[in-house]
Amino acid sequence: MNDYAYNGTESNSHPTFAWKPVTEVRVENGLIFMITGDAKGLHGEFWFENDEQLVVIRYPETASVTTSENMANSRQKKLRAASS
Repeated sequence: MNDYAYNGTESNSHPTFAWKPVTEVRVENGLIFMITGDAKGLHGEFWFENDEQLVVIRYPETASVTTSENMANSRQKKLRAASS
């Protein structure tokens, strides 16, 4: 989910606009059914055999990681503020 799959035609003038987010994936009758775009509005539907391959783009999740350096800077700011 939230990966991007290509949903475009050869005639698309700018192919990067054809990469759509994968919004739903399920198995029906032994086939993999994938929906890209808005599941309730305009969307693409794809059917795959179990052994078919698909290339997707996965953007890394932006996680707020607290590092020891960030924690040290935060403590120093708090100490400065308390001593002021």
